[in-house]
Amino acid sequence: MTTIKDSVHDHISVDGVAADLLDTGPVQRLRRVAQLGTVKLVYPSANHTRFEHSLGVYHLADRALSSVGVEGTEAERVRAAALLHDIGHAPFSHNVEELLHRHTGLYHDDVEDLLVDTEVGDVLLAHDLDPERVAGLIAGEGRLGQLVSGELDVDRMDYLVRDAHHTGVPYGTIDHERLIRELTFADGELVLDEGNVQTAESLLMARALMTPTVYAHPVARISKAMLRRATERLIDSPDIEAQQVRRMDDYDLICALRMTPETEEFARRYDRRDLYKRAIWAEYDDTPESLRAADHEQVRELEAAIADRGAVSAEQVVLDVPSEPSMTESTSEVLVSGEIRRLGDHSPLVTGLRAAQKQQWRMGVYTVADATERVGKAAVDVLGLDIDGGLVSDVRGRVNANLDEFHPGERAGTGE
Repeated sequence: MTTIKDSVHDHISVDGVAADLLDTGPVQRLRRVAQLGTVKLVYPSANHTRFEHSLGVYHLADRALSSVGVEGTEAERVRAAALLHDIGHAPFSHNVEELLHRHTGLYHDDVEDLLVDTEVGDVLLAHDLDPERVAGLIAGEGRLGQLVSGELDVDRMDYLVRDAHHTGVPYGTIDHERLIRELTFADGELVLDEGNVQTAESLLMARALMTPTVYAHPVARISKAMLRRATERLIDSPDIEAQQVRRMDDYDLICALRMTPETEEFARRYDRRDLYKRAIWAEYDDTPESLRAADHEQVRELEAAIADRGAVSAEQVVLDVPSEPSMTESTSEVLVSGEIRRLGDHSPLVTGLRAAQKQQWRMGVYTVADATERVGKAAVDVLGLDIDGGLVSDVRGRVNANLDEFHPGERAGTGE
């Protein structure tokens, strides 16, 4: 048995298959993949990695298995899946995932190729565990897959607390001990036991508060968008393919960006935290539906048109259109009077959080600092934004061209 001191869960005991998996290359690689990607450019202490998060998920999975009474080989398979659930992550975690999916067809939880006929697979087989079944659990398959990847999974329970701890914000605090204690299975579904509507709501509230404060912080969004664009140019260069990028760590990717002529300018900006600024920051109702639904190629065409009209190079305009507001956590299920009910159908809190989520949604156009005004005007025209007067400076309350307003984390040099 190995005992590891953890900043969130204190001491974590690792034994069995998990102890043998710890020192495999794919698991150790997670020490070099930041949990929050470029968020550390906003919150300097957010330097925690996918490795420590994976240990936390393993720890909570072990506790949850005891709570629901699962033992033996079945439990060992879940413990392995919990420790391995993030080995498919690309560098900077989710920041470049959609880009790589367009090229490879794989998301971070598509890990069968990393488990079958590999070093990791050899360890699993040595413990009489089928690598394909472990990969299925990581993808959320089956009754116990819900513990690893579902709406009440231990992954979410760990990252909310861990991300709040390392950023220093108070919003991700949840009672994960009670969440684990109250988990149960009903009709094959993982649910919270009777009397735990508020427990489920606490998970929902934590996620809803962490999103604008940490995960979708304006500066984090700008740096993520710039990283995606640079990585796209890297893949378009003749020497590096998407599959190679998928297996890099953060340091590999930054070094590749520094050494590639098409991306060295981004690398310079990243190293110096010299980020683009907001030219447009438009609310949901001010953004045409067609733009909210634009695909990758349409976004690129719009960027080129904005750059042309704004008299800057195409590389100096980034159009950042988030996905439609969604709240998957509201599908968490709770036992109420002996019936399984979705939280979204039972909790009036969900309605308010959905409205807040839509209100917080923003479409961004980013560019170099000295071109924000003219690029903002160009973007209003090209994108057909519903903004009175057509001038960014006239609608600062609705479309903020500059970052003069305070946002959490934007003080003492931590934000823009």
